[in-house]
Amino acid sequence: MFEQIKLKYAFDALEPHIDTLTMETHYGKHHATYTKNLNDAIEKLPELKGKSIEEILKNLDAIPEASRTAIQNNGGGYYNHNLYFEILSPNGGGEPTGKLAEQIKADFGSVDKLKEEISAKAAGRFGSGWAWLVVKEDGHLSVGSSPNQDNPFMCKCDGKGQPILALDVWEHAYYLKYKNVRADYIKAFFNVVDWNEVAKKYEEAIG
Repeated sequence: MFEQIKLKYAFDALEPHIDTLTMETHYGKHHATYTKNLNDAIEKLPELKGKSIEEILKNLDAIPEASRTAIQNNGGGYYNHNLYFEILSPNGGGEPTGKLAEQIKADFGSVDKLKEEISAKAAGRFGSGWAWLVVKEDGHLSVGSSPNQDNPFMCKCDGKGQPILALDVWEHAYYLKYKNVRADYIKAFFNVVDWNEVAKKYEEAIG
């Protein structure tokens, strides 16, 4: 049975960048619903029990067509939100260091350039979706985006690889505070990114 990631911070801890009501609603309602619906769908597919969410999402084509959309949407929502909430912190912001910083410089030129690329992908995603920082098979970093609850494990995503940073641009992630000004939310997001957590995920991805 899949479980929501346990938050390492209180719902109000990301203020003023992400407000308390948004966190309560986003985690307690939206993410909880994706998790429940994923588990309900898995109950009907005993062959998926015991598999990781990553393994399931990488092999969507093997899932019976009648159940595939439910697994794609809710499994994506489950995985995506787990990563999003995990790389946020009240002590976030600043810049990455160590191996991640070196790879960012090699692939993008600077951290500011990376932020610009992520911001452009997030702002340019029409409707609901996500922006991503991923580690490709060759160890290089790439920025991409995906619609709805798709992610870089799925064929429909731009920027395939192992996700290490997720930026949620569904309206439920920001509308209560930022209304229709998605750009302000994207800018605020970088004030609460836990680069230490992103760096940890990068090093896990490259082995």
